[in-house]
Formats: sequence, structure tokens, C-alpha cells
Amino acid sequence: MNHLKIGIGVLFASASFALCGGVAQPTASDTGDAALLERAHKLLKEAPLIDGHNDLPYQIYKRFQNHFDQFDLQKGTTGFKDPLHTDIPRLREGGVGGQFWSVYIAPETDGPGAARLVMDQIDVVHRLIEKYPDALELALTADDILRIHRSGKVASLIGMEGGHSIENSLAVLRQLYRLGARYMTITHWLNTDWADAATEVPEHNGLTPFGKEVIREMNRLGMLVDLSHVSPKTMHDVLDIAAAPVIFSHSSARALTPYSRNVPDDVLKRVKKNGGVVMVTFVRSYISEPMLHYVADRKAEKARLQELFPADSAAVNSAMARWKAENPQPATSVSDVADHIDHIRDLIGVDHIGIGSDFDGISAGPTGLEDVAGYPNLLVELFRRGYSDGEVKKIVGLNVIRVMRKVEGISAKLKKKTEPSDALIEELNDSSP
Repeated sequence: MNHLKIGIGVLFASASFALCGGVAQPTASDTGDAALLERAHKLLKEAPLIDGHNDLPYQIYKRFQNHFDQFDLQKGTTGFKDPLHTDIPRLREGGVGGQFWSVYIAPETDGPGAARLVMDQIDVVHRLIEKYPDALELALTADDILRIHRSGKVASLIGMEGGHSIENSLAVLRQLYRLGARYMTITHWLNTDWADAATEVPEHNGLTPFGKEVIREMNRLGMLVDLSHVSPKTMHDVLDIAAAPVIFSHSSARALTPYSRNVPDDVLKRVKKNGGVVMVTFVRSYISEPMLHYVADRKAEKARLQELFPADSAAVNSAMARWKAENPQPATSVSDVADHIDHIRDLIGVDHIGIGSDFDGISAGPTGLEDVAGYPNLLVELFRRGYSDGEVKKIVGLNVIRVMRKVEGISAKLKKKTEPSDALIEELNDSSP
């Protein structure tokens, strides 16, 4: 889930097109690459495409207050005034084999009540699976994903976006795991009481002693540790103590786009040693430096106008409309995503790359990846760049399967010799590391 949620609310985007400087970029289907597209669809039947991050549950909460009678994913959502990026017909068109559904709650929702809200979101995922049993099935393990993919359904996993969800309680962490959560993003946009985020002034110099205990307990449980959203120091602190491979569920390479949510090269090198995987995201300002600067300039202009017209929102909106007309967005495309995949491959190898779109948590995807139907276009781009079928299978899902199996195996060993932690944040954060 990207930063558009905070302060300005959620911007709902059309899933049928993306704005790229006003010019539509060619995709695989309209440039005559029928053979490559056919190869992509064949590959996606052989290996599951596992997306690390999709915010559909949050959209169901924001748009429909979790009332399931107000939408039908089987009929599709492209007819909505503000279409979703996700529905069942397009999941099938995109060849999705596994999806981590994000159960996101706003990071300002910290303390009592956060756990209840995240359980509401977990309930949404379970209800989706119950409502669409011919399309979705709950997956809790790597073997579940492979079995469900072979059945032609989407293996549905649960990822918690933000450590604030556990209310500083290891007991809550364990219960959320029992409800199906299989990864937790350590922070969101704000620091927690035990870890620093990438997008707030550091408070803890990375992980606190209690934060380290959270990581150890996640390893014992078999819950994936997700380092998207955390500060570089937190990344390093986790990698110092992690007993199992980590993931970045929706991040890209900072060397190409110098945004704080992306992964620095020194961390990427440690991910290789750790055995983890970076799931490259489709967020346009994370994959394109021109788009990153454009977004910064747009935010600065809006802040300037709000300072000039503090009581006149109409004047602000009118002036912003003129600014946008005079400053078209830079083009972004599937090629930008592939550039980040190339960089990670060249630095640490193809075994440590995955895909984490952030669909339905972003306003729009790059051209060619506007919604969940677009994944084959990314595969075509990788084929064009010389990636083999075996390499692409690893990137789309087999790397994640490997990581999950490793995490599950380490958990089984730890559970035999380690009791659940009953440590309290009040005890550990007042002690020395």
C-alpha cells in the first residue's frame, strides 16, 4: 500500500488504462508478439505467479464498508465509476496462481483497536474465499499454493501490512498467525514502538529489543518477515538476527529509483546471503525516477497553493488542475519494472526476485500493467530481454515457494526446542539490547 493513503486519502484509479504522459505505450498484445504472449500464458500454467501484495480487502472496506452485497468480483469491476484493479475474470486473464491479500489498517490506528481492525480485514479475505470457492482457496503453506494452482484456482494468502496491527503483543501475533496471516510487514509509513519505518524520522535506531523478539517469534511461528516499508537500519537489524529468509513484499531497487521505500544495494547483497526475495513492485514513483520527481513536485505545488488559499479549496483545485495540464506525467511502462528486475538479477542473481504489484493500493499501474490482467506483458518483456523459461518461473513464483518452504522448515525445528515467547514490550524496551 503506497503513501497516497495517508493525508489525502485513497485515490481510486481506472484499471482499464493508465496515464503515461498522455500517450499509450505498446504492450505485448498490440505489437505482434503473439508467440511470446502464448509462451507467457503457457508458463503461467506450469508455475504459479505469486503476487506479494494486493490491497483489494482495503478497497472493499473503503468503498463498501465490507458489505459483500454491494459488489460481485465474478461479474467484474471494470464497469465501476472508479474500477478496481482486481476481479476474478482479470485474475484468470493474468494467469495469477497465488495472491498475498494485504490486510492493511492505517498506521495512525495504533494501540487498542488495531487488532480488531486487522481481524476485520482478515475476515474479508476468508469471506471472499467462501463467496468465490470456484476461483479462490485459502493457502497456508508452499505446498498449498502448488496444489491450488494445479486445480486452476488462485491460492489466497494473507499478509499483514504493518507491525502496529499486533498492538505490541506477541500473543496477538500468534493469534493472527492462527487466523491465516503468513507475513507481517514490520512497519508501515510510521514507526512502531519497536521498529523504524523508511518514511519517518527514526526513533529507535532500527529495531528495539522488543522488535528483535518479534522477529524471533515470527521465525518460530513460520511467519514471513516482510521488510518493505522499513528503514535501512531496521533492514540490517533484522538481517543480523533472522533465522530464516526474509521478503520484501512490494519494493524495488533504490539504485535505479532513489526513493526511501526501495532497497539499497548493500541490503540486496545481504538478502542474497540470507536467501530471501525482493518482490519488485509496480508503483510508478518507485520504478521511475522522473515519476518520483514529478510526484514530489506535485505535492510541493499543492502545499504551496494550500498555503496561499487556506480557506478556498475551489481555488486550490482549480490551480492544481491547471498545473497538471501544464505538467503531464512522465511515461512509465512494463519496461521500467523489468529494469529493476534486471538490476537485482545483475547484483545478486535471479534466485532472489519476485513480483509485488501493490494493485488496488496504487492510483494506477505503469502502461502494460494497469491491472491484474497485465502480468503476461511483464513476462513478454523478460523474454525479450533474454530470460529463460526457468528464470522467469523463479521470478514469478518459484523463488517465493523456496523461501516459504525454508521458513516452514526452520519453524518446525524452532518449535521443537523453543517455547512461545511471553516477553512484554515494557520489559524489553526498558532493558539494554
